[in-house]
Amino acid sequence: MPIKKFRPITPGRRSMTVDTYEDITKTTPEKSLLVKRKHFAGRNSYGRITMRHKGGGNRTFIRMVDFRRDKLNVPAKVAAIEYDPNRTTRLCLLHYVDGEKRYIVAPDGIKVGDMIVSGENADIKIGNALPIRSIPVGTVIHCVELKKGSGAKLGRTAGSSVIIMAKEGEYAHLKLPSGEIRLVDINCIGVIGQVGNLDHENISIGKAGRNRWKGIRPTVRGIAMNPCDHPHGSQVNHAKGGNHPVSFSNVPTKGYKTRSNKATDRFIVKRRR
Repeated sequence: MPIKKFRPITPGRRSMTVDTYEDITKTTPEKSLLVKRKHFAGRNSYGRITMRHKGGGNRTFIRMVDFRRDKLNVPAKVAAIEYDPNRTTRLCLLHYVDGEKRYIVAPDGIKVGDMIVSGENADIKIGNALPIRSIPVGTVIHCVELKKGSGAKLGRTAGSSVIIMAKEGEYAHLKLPSGEIRLVDINCIGVIGQVGNLDHENISIGKAGRNRWKGIRPTVRGIAMNPCDHPHGSQVNHAKGGNHPVSFSNVPTKGYKTRSNKATDRFIVKRRR
């Protein structure tokens, strides 16, 4: 995926880079796989803001992506590679031989016309989905389930991949993109290959307006606020008063552990840090 740069004729253009979208083969989405998306601007059912800095942005539709890959032993043809405004990856439109259409996350290297299939006896080929027990150790996979039948949770963003390090009994050791090594049931489904759109991390926003298109509103520093608006707020010299950094809701932001799911700690072999 090539990246396009601009002549620095304005401050916003100086550092801006954009995607050329050369890998996209279809510009109109499949209407049968679209769902309307409601925008709440970070507000809950009571109208109170629970997620700050959200609002506005272009109106988008949700693409119904198949993360379960539960259509077993039915071949599908890659009909198109499409853009998804709600995620960093591309989508593949699959036409199954029985007439059904589905979206999946597009792996790197897949092309229009390729045939892919899901099932325990599928070949080790890019785009095929298999249980981890049927995939050799050392294979690069993506869209991995945490629980059998729950749908893919790991390795779904652009350029991410998961490596099968080892298999012991009912569990496999997977190295995640963060560097964490985790135990996952060998009956969970994984897709062969790495997620596409590898150059997404090289794109520079360049100007604030591009974030506004995404529905991201400006973030004001707490130290620039009044004391009644933020714990860092001060009316004298923008000083924090010697307090440790905290969030808007007075939660420590540096070195404070927020993980509280102790039930799954036993599945973590090596932490990401």
